[in-house]
Amino acid sequence: MEPIIQESEPTEPPEPEATRRDADVTESSRANRGWWDRNADEYQIEHGTFLGDDRFVWGPEGLDEVEAELLGPPEDLKGKDVLEIGAGAAQCSRWLASQGARPVALDLSHRQLQHALRIGGGVPLVQADAGVLPFRDGSFDLACSAYGALPFVADPVLVLKEVHRVLRPGGRFVFSVTHPVRWAFPDEPGPEGLSVSASYFDRTPYVEQDEDGNAVYVEHHRTVGDRVRDVVAGGFRLVDLVEPQWPAWNTQEWGGWSPLRGNLIPGTAIFVCVRD
Repeated sequence: MEPIIQESEPTEPPEPEATRRDADVTESSRANRGWWDRNADEYQIEHGTFLGDDRFVWGPEGLDEVEAELLGPPEDLKGKDVLEIGAGAAQCSRWLASQGARPVALDLSHRQLQHALRIGGGVPLVQADAGVLPFRDGSFDLACSAYGALPFVADPVLVLKEVHRVLRPGGRFVFSVTHPVRWAFPDEPGPEGLSVSASYFDRTPYVEQDEDGNAVYVEHHRTVGDRVRDVVAGGFRLVDLVEPQWPAWNTQEWGGWSPLRGNLIPGTAIFVCVRD
């Protein structure tokens, strides 16, 4: 990879307070835009090698779209208009372009899209909120999101309805999120991350907030049943739910993901949805 963009180091703010409280659509969007803008450089340094510049990985387990074919056989991607939501540095979109698709990479974070520009590849980039997609009805054949947007939004049905709107009939939307069961466990890669510490049924958002109580990061929890109901409420038909197993070749730790935990409990859930 090319060197990460370098800028002058800002003064470090105090560590945010981690809490559980309500956070609405506006607060969640504002907080997460700021968080990803501040942390995009570190994220790309830490995970850029694993993600590659033009690889389509569905999550920390390393499930690759080359093998999974959740969007369909690679030969069927040629000429398809594809929207990637929460694209980050647009790695997945570059892979789609290499298959002959016409991807558009959308992200809330300006700084993440700057990394997409740094890597290059000519993929169209759009900065926008996933809940208000700036596209006409029926603009895309496919949509995808690898850990983008849906874990961080207060109203996932709003996002799903927007994706449904911009897809053509027969279009497929595939998205991956942290597996809901992980909400009940500490976000730790070692043995301490194997004991239940919270209620799986507690939907109260995880919020990091500054000294004034303003959210600077928000993550929202949905149970498996919630996610299924959200998909249906968004107008989609759920055709598959994939829970990738941890492969023997993957020896890395990624936050709370690790070979230890990955061999015992699922870490990622991938929802495969169709717009009839």
